[in-house]
Amino acid sequence: MRADPYDLVVVGHGAAGLAAALAAAESAHGARIAVLERAPHAESGGGSRWSPSNMRMKSVSELAPDFEQDMVRACGERTDRAYFRRLAAEAPSTLAWLEGHGVKFHTPGYYLSAGPPRIQAVGGGAAILEAMERAAKATGVEFHYECPATRLLTGAGGAVEGGEAISAGTARTFATHAVVLASGGFEGNAEMLREQFGPGGASLRPISPGSVYNRGEGIRMALDAGAQRAGDWNGMHAEPVDARSRQSAPVVLVYPYGIVVDRDGKRFFDEGAGLVHETWEHVARAIHFSAPGRVAWAILDARMFDISGYERAIRSELPPLRADSIATLAALAGISPEGIERSVAEYNASCTGDPARFDATRADALSAAPGLVPPKSNWARAIERPPFLAYPLVGAIAYTFGGIATNESAEVLGAAGPIPGLYAAGEITGHFHGTAPNAVAMMRALVFGRIAGAGSMKRQTR
Repeated sequence: MRADPYDLVVVGHGAAGLAAALAAAESAHGARIAVLERAPHAESGGGSRWSPSNMRMKSVSELAPDFEQDMVRACGERTDRAYFRRLAAEAPSTLAWLEGHGVKFHTPGYYLSAGPPRIQAVGGGAAILEAMERAAKATGVEFHYECPATRLLTGAGGAVEGGEAISAGTARTFATHAVVLASGGFEGNAEMLREQFGPGGASLRPISPGSVYNRGEGIRMALDAGAQRAGDWNGMHAEPVDARSRQSAPVVLVYPYGIVVDRDGKRFFDEGAGLVHETWEHVARAIHFSAPGRVAWAILDARMFDISGYERAIRSELPPLRADSIATLAALAGISPEGIERSVAEYNASCTGDPARFDATRADALSAAPGLVPPKSNWARAIERPPFLAYPLVGAIAYTFGGIATNESAEVLGAAGPIPGLYAAGEITGHFHGTAPNAVAMMRALVFGRIAGAGSMKRQTR
């Protein structure tokens, strides 16, 4: 094996990895930096390339209010406050840095329901990656595609001294002063998904083409080098998508405004339990792990078309199934006609509130009458106006929560503290518990990738 000396090796070509490489190159002019990426160039970037890149900001320079408190609400008592405090402190300067490299931001529509303020890169994650890759190449950063990393090399005191990878079918050693791991979670690894989520985990649908490249090797490499586990290993961000579509993230987020039934025509959760960004993980998991055949149908009526901007909540390119009767709709969808007619009748009978109170943009407290099982806590209007509509839904995984422990400086933590020379950023790090905070994943990848890259260069000049 040939050993080449580098100042920094970055594992992963997504938002976190490119931010690390670019920040390091700008911090230490002339530094030799390599980015190792499992995928071919055209498919590189993992989930980042396909992400809409929502960021929990009022503007590029202003964080959304109550940011830290919202992180605690999402992740609970295990929230690493120092980590999220650093994220909040560094987000504005990081986005300004991206603007300096040509990334533009705008305020998108927020599906239908209200949520925290957010901004989005024009062109999504792909635009962010292209801007950072272009800038990094201009500084001399080397890119090695179809070159998956396989092992970290450590020396005295456990300090990282290099890494091994497979390049063109041949093992290669990259000697280096520091490594940044930014290779995502394990949503593309069926065996790891089965281990963490049970037999059904292996068949989870990836939400984007890039997700399949996130196979957990970076996590395994770090654990083998002494890193501590962190995050919710039984947690994942998943969303309900159109079962028929093969596009990236064809989400269908109008389910709160109707009912969801399985193939037997039975409801099996509260469709109105909260706003979509509060319930989509639960809905996706309920469909995948509870519904027979791992598929369900969102059932609505023609009043969906009366909801202003309903199109923003549907990213499938395919229209819903439609029919002039529930029985005909059941036949089209392959749902038990007796079961769905019974469920719709029971649901309609429970919709005793004033339909004029219906408000798709907020939790409107228009609940079904007590006694409906499961309940419907908001948006309970009878399904009675033809045409009747059905979207087939499956749960799709975006990323996993379990990963490796890092501190607010993006240093990987071992049993005795930071592992010298080892950093990590993005989904590979375990900082989410219970529920993913909305519009934070891309922010933290960029912020802590930048921190890791700059920090790795400062360490070498001490």
